[in-house]
Amino acid sequence: MKNPKDKKIEEETEEIKDRKISELEAQIQSAEKAAEENLAGWQRAKADFVNYKKDQEKMFSDFRRYANEDMIIALLPTVDSFALATKHLPEELKDSDWAKGVICIKGMFENFLKETGVSEIKTLGEKFDPNIFEAVGEEESESESGTVIEEVQRGYKMGDKVIRAAKVKVAK
Repeated sequence: MKNPKDKKIEEETEEIKDRKISELEAQIQSAEKAAEENLAGWQRAKADFVNYKKDQEKMFSDFRRYANEDMIIALLPTVDSFALATKHLPEELKDSDWAKGVICIKGMFENFLKETGVSEIKTLGEKFDPNIFEAVGEEESESESGTVIEEVQRGYKMGDKVIRAAKVKVAK
């Protein structure tokens, strides 16, 4: 038979063990909860950083795309002049080296505009849209009322942005 004193010591020892185990389990749960919170916070921070990088890349891309807009707008009258010069080229000069050079330069300007994302606005036969056209006159026509019947000056877009509205005449 065990001594009551030994039995009491054994019970106290078991209680201490149980209390220690409970404390350690509580610490483990607390540490696991903290680890989960840290992981979730890190994942949110990582997602925020990825979104920030995407936003920055888009901003820089837009900046690059539109940074030269003023320069391109300043070049458009020159492009118009080359188009006009080639349109009104006299027949007797069409085969001359000079005319070929002018046509080549016109082509170089057009390629430059394409490479920078600039495109002409389609006009003839289109329904008048005040967002991309500027009406400079109305004329009687067999075309449906409100239809563009003549392009007075080319219009241009850079991507989806109109950088110069097309000047047009519209059917009455």
